[in-house]
Amino acid sequence: MERDGLEALLASAGADGKRLRHALMLVCDSQWWTLADLVRASATSRRSVEALLREIRLERQGERFRVPLPHTPDYQDLFAVSEPPADPVAHLLPHYEHVVKRMHHLIRHAPAARQALDHVSATAETVVRRALLLGARFWLPGARVLCVGDHDLTSLAVRLVHPEAEVTVVDIDERILAYIDAQDLGVSTRWADLRLGLPASVREHDLAVTDPPYTPEGVGLFVGRAVEGLKDDGRILLAYGASERTPMLALKVQHTLSALNLAYEAVYPDFNRYFGAEAIGSAADLYILRPTTKTRPAVAARVDKLATAIYTHGPQSIESAPKGAGKPQGGPGTGPDLAPGFAPDLLVGDWPKELPQPRARLATWLTKPHATAPSTVAIAVPAGLEAALPRLLLAGRAARVRVHLAQPPRDLPRLPDVYEITMDGPVLDAVRLPPPADETGRLVRRVLDNAHGKAANTWREGLIAAAAARGVTLTKNDARALIRAAAPWVESVTVLELPLHRLESLPEAVAATLAALPR
Repeated sequence: MERDGLEALLASAGADGKRLRHALMLVCDSQWWTLADLVRASATSRRSVEALLREIRLERQGERFRVPLPHTPDYQDLFAVSEPPADPVAHLLPHYEHVVKRMHHLIRHAPAARQALDHVSATAETVVRRALLLGARFWLPGARVLCVGDHDLTSLAVRLVHPEAEVTVVDIDERILAYIDAQDLGVSTRWADLRLGLPASVREHDLAVTDPPYTPEGVGLFVGRAVEGLKDDGRILLAYGASERTPMLALKVQHTLSALNLAYEAVYPDFNRYFGAEAIGSAADLYILRPTTKTRPAVAARVDKLATAIYTHGPQSIESAPKGAGKPQGGPGTGPDLAPGFAPDLLVGDWPKELPQPRARLATWLTKPHATAPSTVAIAVPAGLEAALPRLLLAGRAARVRVHLAQPPRDLPRLPDVYEITMDGPVLDAVRLPPPADETGRLVRRVLDNAHGKAANTWREGLIAAAAARGVTLTKNDARALIRAAAPWVESVTVLELPLHRLESLPEAVAATLAALPR
């Protein structure tokens, strides 16, 4: 048998060749393998596994393959068992098979991954082990856990394993937020594009979990926002992986973490396994990071300066961004031109420097009401930030808003009784509607018009006013109780932080509270 190529490959791998020898042993174990399964089982990059497979004798059955049993002895002297690094929760996993089974089901029926957001699903075993590690290392009764992005559904695993913990998710993907809420496991959800900031209601958490885009910019942004959402003595669990072939990429990410002055309390190699991400062996390490006294100043100095390009795919990928790409917050720079005859009082986002109007950054527009209360506003939304469109419209009370997008949106924003919206290519015109005549519509509009304020507070005052119009006295506590019964998800949040499916259900919930008023 010719083995020169195989032996040369293993020799060239040097000390790191053990992972290839382990993959060789697996493919010789008589079971059928797919390439994806072998990559994930060996935690070895697809490129390295393919190089190995080219040098050995295989039999194939469709996409599956194995070394024929008669030829297994030809390779036995090259085998190595690559023992995984010590897993602190492996002994606990058999006791949670029912949770793993439930998570298999939830992951299988979750919204499809979006390549433009670098979505890759973790295995059910991985998310359950994350939850178990949280409980093994930290005291969770009463703890507040923040998931900074959660396509993996780690939040659901944490609630299934530790129902005593309070869990909140912030994510840009409306589908994920709606799916998590639909499971009714007590997870709080907030919409956020982290490039534009972290919701004000998402602070003072004990622990944060994040599996960000695997770029230095993506890791820096997600970890930075996680720091903003933590108490001073909190911890961050970060999933991050790189191919054994690209140590410089891992170094760049670790430089990013070092620049945030974070202490490394632990790193668990290959802790996370995925369906996909074969370029990095379908595996990623798990870091436990601890902020220091120098972390918050470092985050404040860096996180808002990160460019919008943080992903590896899509319109906001690192590769597609022009050199010197601007910040997501916007400001004087290049941008769309204003149409003749349209003279806004305020420009929001990136616009040409020569335009004379006052300006606001996108993030500032979403964070607080503008001091001048402009009646006409123009907003420039760069590619990749389209998900913020409904919030950008709700963030002001201008009579007319014109939004310049990079391309026409797939769907128009669904905002109940606030704007009449028309499209002309990538330009959206929104004309503010008068308040509705019906009682429910007026109260919904009152809540939406105060988009930067606590939604429950505005709703409460509106209920008290509605009761007074009926000649009924309603206390603040009674109003709060009615709101809590109809919409517990509105507690402590602003309209701009609510996922769209919550905004769409607002009229029904408001109607329920009005119907419950004493007569």
